[in-house]
Amino acid sequence: MNKLFLLLSLISTASYALDQKQHLSAGETSVNSTKASAFSQHSANMKNVKSILKFNGGNKFFEEPWAQSAGSVSSQDGLGPLFNNNACQDCHVRDGRGHASAAPKGQRGLDFSTMLLRLSKSSLSETQQLKIDKSLIANVGDTCIGGQLQDQANFGIRPEAQQQVSYQYQTVTFTDGFTVELRRPVWHVSANGCEIDNDSVLSARIAPPMIGLGLLALIDEKHILARQDIDDSDNNGISGKANLVWSIQEQQVTLGRFGWKAGQPTLRQQAAGAFLGDMGISSDFFAEQNCLPHQSACLNAENGNGDMVNPDAGYEVSTKILDKVAFYSHHLAVPKRRNAYAQQVLQGKQVFQELGCAQCHSETYTTQKSVEFPELSEQKIYPYTDMLLHDMGKDLSDFDKHSNSVNGSIKVEFLAQANEWRTPPLWGIGLAKTVDPQAAFLHDGRARTILEALLWHGGEAQKSKDKLLEIDKNKRTALLAFLQDL
Repeated sequence: MNKLFLLLSLISTASYALDQKQHLSAGETSVNSTKASAFSQHSANMKNVKSILKFNGGNKFFEEPWAQSAGSVSSQDGLGPLFNNNACQDCHVRDGRGHASAAPKGQRGLDFSTMLLRLSKSSLSETQQLKIDKSLIANVGDTCIGGQLQDQANFGIRPEAQQQVSYQYQTVTFTDGFTVELRRPVWHVSANGCEIDNDSVLSARIAPPMIGLGLLALIDEKHILARQDIDDSDNNGISGKANLVWSIQEQQVTLGRFGWKAGQPTLRQQAAGAFLGDMGISSDFFAEQNCLPHQSACLNAENGNGDMVNPDAGYEVSTKILDKVAFYSHHLAVPKRRNAYAQQVLQGKQVFQELGCAQCHSETYTTQKSVEFPELSEQKIYPYTDMLLHDMGKDLSDFDKHSNSVNGSIKVEFLAQANEWRTPPLWGIGLAKTVDPQAAFLHDGRARTILEALLWHGGEAQKSKDKLLEIDKNKRTALLAFLQDL
């Protein structure tokens, strides 16, 4: 054993002695599972029978497909007219993350089953800008497609567009000669019956994993805001900022926590937004279909029947069902770590810190006390996120129909710019491919492995990536062992 390795081991062991619960990524809610169903368990400390039944009820509506209007099960119809998928679980496979199309070299991929494209304006008129400032809507959508491309539609209605992806490949070489092939996506979008605006910004996003969300909801806002350093006052190159978004329920500006750009304040609002945007299903949050003025077939389509118990509710997903889905989303548990105290894993954690990764991927919090969610209350958790937006560089920026990236300073989702992404939690990342072998990494699924994802980091993470390229095989192996254990 060389001296450096011994020193790192001693440092890591000392760190372990200070915190002997880091294997419980989500505190007492952590579940002990390494199976394909690892992300589909309720909080381990949930013992109340009524709560378990409510969780299972939410799972039913999350997992089963929704039908078109006038379906045989009136509580689960109303799909479309335009949509991306007919079930939540089809995007969040076994409650895990999505993937981009495999697209063999030289070919275009057509698989968009677990991802979607968002659209927003890069240039706004004075009237539109005033509207944003007044109502704080997330963005102004494209005049041809709207705010989200729906590539599927009910019978007799034309989908909004066709989409394909191809890849350009490049090789990155470490100082010790080790090489990694990266793939850069090139998007091909063809709208039906109209043209995408030249000033529209497109944002490709795979479905994120569903675990631990209720715990993130209970992180005290002040602890998140305290980590902001918008002007980089300490000159360390890291300038995270919170996204401030519009809460429909509270009718005021509040902290954004969920989604790739932290564009949603609560899990209930996020669920309602997904029902509408991804499946064309209205709710008490979003009562109107997102049909554009020129989409007459969409505007004239028949709506769903409403809830079987309350058929006059006026919404295609009833308030009762939406509540169950939100409850389910709150309580999907994070698996325990498998080898948190193994010597190589502890060394990898030290490398993670030396590279500066922990400056954004903050290790631990304690959730607030909650009467509504007692199982999630006052838990020490290890999500490895600061919940803030960071500039990730030009390579990971949103794009327009002519190029792979756009001016990063363009705001596309409330305060989030085209090159800014919320630091994703890392808990569960080591089981991502156990849950779904096709699972991919980064917001658009371009990274097939965790190492590829690290090598795409730029912007505020550029210094960390440069340091990463200089580490040797032992440190690289240790780092990946740590990440695979999360």
